[in-house]
Amino acid sequence: MSLADRIAAVSVADAVRASVSYDQLRSYDGSLYWLETRPNAGGAATLTQWRRDEGTRDISPAGFDVTNDVHAYGGGSYAVADGELWCVGAGGLYRSRRRDGEFVLVSPVSVGDLTVGDGELLAVRETERGDELVAMPLTGSLRLRTVTGRGGFLSAPRPAAGLLAWSAWGERDMPWDACELWVGSYSSQGHIGSPVKVAGGRDESAVEPRWGPDGSLYFVSDRDGWWNLFRWDGREVEAVAPIAGECAAEPWEMGYASYAFLDDGRIVVAVQEGSRHRLVLIDLQGSVRPVDLPYTSIKPYLAAHGTTVAMIGSSPTAAPQIALVHLADDDPQVEVLAKSEHPELFGTQVSTPTELRVQAAGGREVSALVYPPTGSTAEWRAPVIVRAHPGPTASCLLRLDWQAQFFTSRGFAVVDVDYLGSTGYGRAFRESLYGRWGLDDVDDCAAVAAHLLAAGRASPGRIFIRGASAGGYTALHAVARNGPFAAATAVSAIVDPDRWAETVPRFQRAHALRLRGGAGRVRASAVQRPVLFIHGTADDVAVVEDVRALADQLAARDVSHRLLLLPDVGHYVATSAEAGTALEAELAHYRAVMMAAVTS
Repeated sequence: MSLADRIAAVSVADAVRASVSYDQLRSYDGSLYWLETRPNAGGAATLTQWRRDEGTRDISPAGFDVTNDVHAYGGGSYAVADGELWCVGAGGLYRSRRRDGEFVLVSPVSVGDLTVGDGELLAVRETERGDELVAMPLTGSLRLRTVTGRGGFLSAPRPAAGLLAWSAWGERDMPWDACELWVGSYSSQGHIGSPVKVAGGRDESAVEPRWGPDGSLYFVSDRDGWWNLFRWDGREVEAVAPIAGECAAEPWEMGYASYAFLDDGRIVVAVQEGSRHRLVLIDLQGSVRPVDLPYTSIKPYLAAHGTTVAMIGSSPTAAPQIALVHLADDDPQVEVLAKSEHPELFGTQVSTPTELRVQAAGGREVSALVYPPTGSTAEWRAPVIVRAHPGPTASCLLRLDWQAQFFTSRGFAVVDVDYLGSTGYGRAFRESLYGRWGLDDVDDCAAVAAHLLAAGRASPGRIFIRGASAGGYTALHAVARNGPFAAATAVSAIVDPDRWAETVPRFQRAHALRLRGGAGRVRASAVQRPVLFIHGTADDVAVVEDVRALADQLAARDVSHRLLLLPDVGHYVATSAEAGTALEAELAHYRAVMMAAVTS
């Protein structure tokens, strides 16, 4: 009997049902709110509320998707003020009053980064001409008005008494490359006066501004090579606590909160170091103390209340969950409020990773997480799936992924690679893939695969590569040259960087322009191994026409491939209603390649 036969396989239904995504965690008036995306319930982002005396309940209507399309990836899709909920969904901006709970459309405009100011709602509106900071009164005439605008991008409107802070960057930049922080005088119903640039510039990314209880403006800047916490007292900028780690996430979405203020003056910060996150406390003197927690991955949504912080945490044995961390004394207590796993998965044996570091081309070190087959011995040998994360600025996360467990419970090993360009290793590493995309990232994945082959973990013909989005581009180029991979799976893949720069949403055009110049478009004539394409027909980040064209070219050359189109699915397949279909197709793809190798 094989190992896969002895281990209870994680079913498609269980893997998908447990792939719940929690996002945009916030605290208002003693309640916690967050967005919960459930693939088995259609994939809509549901707004959920938790109160100590009431527990957890959904407060958005069934099927109502709380989301916005500002900067393509959205974020900051709701706010609460005076017992009223404001949120963005299909059709525009909605308001829901506590007394009846009905969601009423108040403006047909899609906005993001919702923030409550002095008697008004502040937000970001995007147009093809540029961004605007807009405001709407919380009472009376609900008319949207423009506060300020610019030809580039804006985010993070953060009000204080008589002041407004915000972030800004140009059309040729991404916010993790060059982002400025501005402050100006401001009063409700007025406009910004005498704006001053506090931080940021061509070689500095200043993000996540937030007014502290001391009246200073706090923000995170990578001016010293790592995203670290700084503050501005109205005259000077000073470092709060230098840390050799990232104190902010790469800002793909608006509304991130990687740090929060406790009532006793301490600051709680989520810090990323490679694939690991940790929580630290910074006291009034700038001393940094780690918080001992059962989590190795923390999303950039910290919400403080008193001396307690709410967070979205996970570990190799726990998928993302909402937790309260009580920090009043030196022995932090963790209280779990919501978790992804359902009762049918409790007690299920899972594969936990080891951390691997190998030398790649040019002598650089590449980090990877290796998930062996579930229940395997220390001397395991198995078919291997190397996964290129959907970055390039993303990273591997040290957390339980039930869709990875779907494969490890069937005798596969899964290996996540932090290739060049990943976040968690400093600004220089993050920028190094510019102009080298499709080259160095492929080298890094191939180096990890070669190491596993040399170590006897994998066999030739039984090692595969898969990637989504930018990782899909990496996977395609990995089988478009001689290398260790027997087949590729490309999910929501980018195919041609030059065309992508023309079709990608406005927010990401600068990214496409900076990345291109490496391997170029994926050419059908170069593809040497079987390919499975999985793509949503409603993907507006990587348009489906490019994948269709490549598949047609492969067909003309009689190259083994399959194109699986998912109707009405966007860029994020893993949290969509078709996630199960994608998993089954991917498993069948690898099995077919291995079977063909045996019978040939």
